[in-house]
Amino acid sequence: MKQDVTRTRVAAVTACFAVLFVVVLALSLATGTGGVDIQGALATVRLGFPDDGAATVDQVILYQVRLPRCLFAGIVGSALATAGVLYQGLLRNPLAEPFILGISGGAALGAVVAVATGLAGLFWVRPVLSLAGALTAMALVFVVGRSGTTLRPTTLLLAGVIVNAFFSALIMFFISISTERQLHDITHWLMGNLGSADLVDLRVLFALLAAGFVCAWAQARPLNLLSMGEETAGYLGVNVERVKIILFVTGSLLTALAVAFSGIIGFVGLIIPHMVRLVFGSDHRLLLPAACLFGGAFLVAADTIARSVVPYAELPVGVVTALCGAPFFLYLLKRGESRIS
Repeated sequence: MKQDVTRTRVAAVTACFAVLFVVVLALSLATGTGGVDIQGALATVRLGFPDDGAATVDQVILYQVRLPRCLFAGIVGSALATAGVLYQGLLRNPLAEPFILGISGGAALGAVVAVATGLAGLFWVRPVLSLAGALTAMALVFVVGRSGTTLRPTTLLLAGVIVNAFFSALIMFFISISTERQLHDITHWLMGNLGSADLVDLRVLFALLAAGFVCAWAQARPLNLLSMGEETAGYLGVNVERVKIILFVTGSLLTALAVAFSGIIGFVGLIIPHMVRLVFGSDHRLLLPAACLFGGAFLVAADTIARSVVPYAELPVGVVTALCGAPFFLYLLKRGESRIS
């Protein structure tokens, strides 16, 4: 029997997921193919290093390599999971996820163009072009999915599928004219890449994620009412069209933020909201913070597996999330069919 959602329960569950995130982060820092003396590296805790190069090899690995990467994975996972909650609420579709509306296709096209033109090595060119592609896709989907003053979820979904297909065709074109080295870079990025994080990226990403989460949290109650149906939500005082636009823009920007810096990492926005919803219910006042933190912990764990399971090699993190997400996706499909029958 589901418990009523109170502020105390929201705070307690959020605190539990925050502890889980910290535990997963600590385990990830201690895990890797190269042995690191964690106790020795933590003996002098610092996030910066002296100019005289006094930092040990273990400290460099821990603070300059693993910590930024783990925090980066946490931010990206949180953004994707939050976007998944918003899209599933907006479309009222349990199989909706951040990449279903074509945002990932636009971001991927921007990154592929950066690599194919040789501009990817310049400072922030690839994330900027990826973000521009994602925003372009968002604008196209919004224009096509909007009928007069109404944003129709079904039309929005179909528009996303079409836009994704169009951008995928353009990506295939650029891949076909790329060199072997460019093809390797493109393929690695398309499967998800969390190895390029630095502290500057982390500050920007965290600030944008925080802003996006605040916008999403502000719509938690209207989103609860919207899940009961647009007509019911309207009777209860919700400005339905305004809420749908806010949800679409916020979810799209969070997806664009994640994809622009990390590449395409699928299934996080699909399985995390469902896992939290199955345990704690569908009240978005609780679902949003829980999914945000759990999504971060999940992607940190997935990235740890990706960089540790094969000695002297690294799997794309998208492979790990797909191996976890695909069976869960099939489970949701079969569950939906059994309910219909």
